[in-house]
Amino acid sequence: MRIASLTASAVLTAAVLAVTAGPGRAAEPAQTTTPACSAATTEVSVQNVSRPVNHQLLTLTNTGRTPCHAYGHPYLGFDEDQAVTRVVDESRPQAVVTLAPGESAYAGIGLSAADGSGTHGRWARTLRVFLDNGSGSADEPTVVTLPRGTWIDDTAAVTHWQADPSDALMW
Repeated sequence: MRIASLTASAVLTAAVLAVTAGPGRAAEPAQTTTPACSAATTEVSVQNVSRPVNHQLLTLTNTGRTPCHAYGHPYLGFDEDQAVTRVVDESRPQAVVTLAPGESAYAGIGLSAADGSGTHGRWARTLRVFLDNGSGSADEPTVVTLPRGTWIDDTAAVTHWQADPSDALMW
């Protein structure tokens, strides 16, 4: 009697798996993943800061209804630059910054050499911000108007996304 009950239970379990998995496939557990932050679900802003000198703070705010990951660093292009701005690799956080709806991530932008040693200096008016989808640059850029009087040179660099603005500005 007990063997018949175990056999019936095994047959029922196999039937349920076959129905949910479809023909020829084993059932897989449902996976819930947090998507990368995208231009469609975020807002980007930039502001001058008093310290450190020649820096700005880039803010990425989740305007969506679900959490998103701010992967890596923003890919920045000033005005019509053909290449993206250098990244401060040492600023990489220990974990990906995850933003709940309404929360922000921060990246510091070093604009120019404080001692004037940078070359190819110029005034910049706009910033194109590409987000990282977890495997590199993705999306169309968000174009942000820079604060008036933004001066950049070839030493410009950006940090990885940080959860705290003071961490973004220490580089």
